[in-house]
Amino acid sequence: MATLGNSTVNADETKKEFALERYRYILQQINAVNENAHRFLAIYQTLVTALIGAALALFVGYHKWQIKPATARDGVIGLLILVTVVAAFTIILIIVGSLAWLDYRHEECDITDELVGVGFRKRPRPTNLFRWYETYVLLFILISVVTMWCLAKFFLLPAMK
Repeated sequence: MATLGNSTVNADETKKEFALERYRYILQQINAVNENAHRFLAIYQTLVTALIGAALALFVGYHKWQIKPATARDGVIGLLILVTVVAAFTIILIIVGSLAWLDYRHEECDITDELVGVGFRKRPRPTNLFRWYETYVLLFILISVVTMWCLAKFFLLPAMK
């Protein structure tokens, strides 16, 4: 009987150690997801700056380089399409990262509910969406892309005659 009692104690300890290691892993993954959002924004800013710089260089220099206005306009539109593709890819990565973060947070809450007590960590709520910086990063990306298209449509492209 003593062996049976020890195996139960050992099984409980093993379960707690496993849960603690899993909890550490989850916290590490949550941190990685948070850092990735910053990386994605940095990549977006870098690529968009280069692409818009190329579009502006094309706008300023197409006469000097003896490029036909129609070709220069097509080049600006092509660069804006690339900006839009980069923005869409960045948005997808941020959304997927946010969904992964939600999943990890729910798993974190499951572990703490079981080992510490129910309600030790509050589960994420959709109403907190406006407190997440990812929301504002997504808004920034969307607004910046729309602004670039509007500026090109109303100012750059008509001026390329």
